Amino acid sequence: MSQEQPDNPLHDVTLEKVVTSLVDHYGWDGLAQRVDINCFKSDPSIKSSLKFLRRTQWARVKVEDLYIAAIDRQSPWGSKLPVA
Repeated sequence: MSQEQPDNPLHDVTLEKVVTSLVDHYGWDGLAQRVDINCFKSDPSIKSSLKFLRRTQWARVKVEDLYIAAIDRQSPWGSKLPVA
């Protein structure tokens, strides 16, 4: 049973898609500057980042908040992060 969540910007967006989009947009260095966690600084990979973020709620919240903020800041003419 799927519930509609029209006001939730993360509805139907996987954590993998969030991390991949942020890395594509900011790069690992830029992402590490914005969210200060070691999985983005020391030998970063999508797989290791997902493993950490799935276990660490506070870090996941920071990454999801950054994704939402990046979507909100985008202009119609700039580069876009994918949304669902």
